[in-house]
Amino acid sequence: MNDINTKLKYCKEKIDYLMSALSNCNICPHSCGVDRLNGEVGFCRAGRWAVVSSYGRHMGEESVLVGTKGSGTIFFAHCNMKCVYCQNYEISHLGEGRAVSSEELADIMLYLQNIGCHNINFVSPTHFVPQIVESLIIALDKGLNIPLVYNTGGYDALNTIKSLNNIIDIYMPDIKYGDDDTARRYSSVKGYFTNIKKILIEMYNQVGSLKCDERGIAIKGLMIRHLVLPNDLANSSKVFDFLAKELPKDTFINIMNQYYPAHRAKEYPELSRTITREEYTESIKQALQRGLLNIC
Repeated sequence: MNDINTKLKYCKEKIDYLMSALSNCNICPHSCGVDRLNGEVGFCRAGRWAVVSSYGRHMGEESVLVGTKGSGTIFFAHCNMKCVYCQNYEISHLGEGRAVSSEELADIMLYLQNIGCHNINFVSPTHFVPQIVESLIIALDKGLNIPLVYNTGGYDALNTIKSLNNIIDIYMPDIKYGDDDTARRYSSVKGYFTNIKKILIEMYNQVGSLKCDERGIAIKGLMIRHLVLPNDLANSSKVFDFLAKELPKDTFINIMNQYYPAHRAKEYPELSRTITREEYTESIKQALQRGLLNIC
């Protein structure tokens, strides 16, 4: 994990670029071009200030993040993906939450540290990266010193991720799909798989493979999530092909089986059921066959 002074230095170096990007927004691959600093909104519906849905000690994340005292999660409202099966659509699609200033967001981070959380876990941070960095300048100056987790749906802009080098300790992206067409149909994003391949390589180059402390709690590295969809709609084999070819075989991968047909999924017959045990087992088998070693 980078020390406080290093993170603070890089936050201060990047903040002008990131805030200016909001005036003609290109923070994510949608590149809507709206002036968010003056109240315009684009695809994600987010404006000048970060919108927080909830925050607190979370015990439901991966064990290396949760440890004994929990992951300090901050759930941001809005999203730059519109997944038809979104399990948190009230937050992501409807924007349920409260706008917070940079000072308030910094105070939330410090509160989570003060109650003993092992990390600060930014959930759905993509569209609020400038606001997060703006708040980190305040929080780091006041002593924030636990790992920072970037917990993203994976539709991130390469330049934005590059701006987070030496700031974020742990990247935890979803890789939702193994092809672009499916991502466009079910999540309303263009070029998802093409884009995320570059993003994952950049994230790995910044933080490397997952590293844990003597307690088994993550302090730095890349953690990848992949949600198995019914009828192999995620095209999991292509996801595993890419991971096995382009990243180290010991890259941490959480292959998840908790899909259920939420939000508008019932409108799509192919998405209108949970996955079967056989589908999940087959997904694990495919990952192992490609030599991926760190699967949970």
